Amino acid sequence: MVTETFENLDLIAQSTREFALRHIGPFVREWDEKQHFPVELFNQLGELGLMGVLVPDVYGGAGLNYVAYVTAIVEIAKVDGAIGLSMAAHNSLCTNHILQFGNEDQKYQYIPKLATGQWIGAWGLTEPNTGSDAGNMRTVAIQDGDYWILNGSKNFITHGKSGDVAVIIARTGAPNTHTNASAFIIEKNTPGFFAGKKEDKLGMRASETTELIFQDCRIHKSQLLGKVGEGFKQALAILDGGRISIAALSIGIAIGAYEAALQYAKERHQFGKPIADFQAIQFKLADMATQIEAARLLTYQAADLKDRKLPVSKASAMAKYYTSEVAVKVANEAVQIFGGYGYIKDFPVEKYYRDAKLCTIGEGTSEIQKMVIGREILH
Repeated sequence: MVTETFENLDLIAQSTREFALRHIGPFVREWDEKQHFPVELFNQLGELGLMGVLVPDVYGGAGLNYVAYVTAIVEIAKVDGAIGLSMAAHNSLCTNHILQFGNEDQKYQYIPKLATGQWIGAWGLTEPNTGSDAGNMRTVAIQDGDYWILNGSKNFITHGKSGDVAVIIARTGAPNTHTNASAFIIEKNTPGFFAGKKEDKLGMRASETTELIFQDCRIHKSQLLGKVGEGFKQALAILDGGRISIAALSIGIAIGAYEAALQYAKERHQFGKPIADFQAIQFKLADMATQIEAARLLTYQAADLKDRKLPVSKASAMAKYYTSEVAVKVANEAVQIFGGYGYIKDFPVEKYYRDAKLCTIGEGTSEIQKMVIGREILH
């Protein structure tokens, strides 16, 4: 088992924080307003090792564990949740799916490019008409000799336009059966594979989100990940880790909002003293700090279980559910502490407020997380 000492985690946090403040911080508002996805930034993140945090060094990655990965995501998300989201989707979804379920040829072909940030990865499960009902997906792959032909569409795909390669889950059997789907690796510019509409979003605006469309998209059987019929099972395993990513993202957003509110409360004077001296504000800050600590512990517990290869479905669902809801609550209270200025784009908390909401929806809504938790504690 790979382990990280506290000293190593501090070093990871410090180097990531310094990078984020220097290379992300000055551009947060511009990227948000323009919905600009900074591809070049992710090349730089790759040079720092943050595009292949979980990838062994034999494939060009940093070779770190989930605890270290959570630490890095938190630091990026403190500065910009959108960049944290894209980094998380690249690492835990596309790259990790190939790493976990690809054969050696597939790993050596794709992982080094993804882990170093030369390529950006996308991952497609969600569809316009199914959402959480993934077992009823309509994107279909039909075998034709040595090839598969895909037709259908996916939506809400991170890096759907700019991604160089995508892992796609498509139906290869009857609807609503456990073995009805398979996973495929599809490269950008493959005939019949293209991006559709780019979504105009409430928050996380610098993280690109688009449709993916398949029209008689023909791919060789060598692009199948694992065996036919394993796609949905693979996707559930990937989402277990992905939920830890969203929990880490939520913590970063919550901490960013909390720290901004704390600083503002010390500086803002009303009735002749800082508003931090008022018990009403102190109670808000106390609740925010306590909820963040609880969220952090849940998330690091899930990451530790993942690193020790122990069952993680319940822990990751709890971490994702609780931390995402905490991020929304903390961001809401931060806006309240800022008062009217919290509603103004010149101040940072309105963006944390907008970004936080996605965490309760992406990679399984809060309601889905409670279903997962319920299933786990009842069986």
